[in-house]
Amino acid sequence: MKKLFLGLLVAAFTLSIYSCRETTEENVETNMEEVETDLEETGNDIESGLEEAGDEIEQAGEQTEQEIEEEINDTDDIQ
Repeated sequence: MKKLFLGLLVAAFTLSIYSCRETTEENVETNMEEVETDLEETGNDIESGLEEAGDEIEQAGEQTEQEIEEEINDTDDIQ
């Protein structure tokens, strides 16, 4: 009787460990997918930010160039 009880206890313990292992693997896979999605979104945000910064730098350069030309040609609006 003791052997049967111990055998059932070992079987139940083994099943519980196996069940936990499957759940852990599923959680890891889910977390990895979420991290991958977050990284893609972050990469897209960085790319958009760099494009915006590049556009602003280009506009500032054009504006500076225009101001310099006005100063050189003495057509500056400021008196």
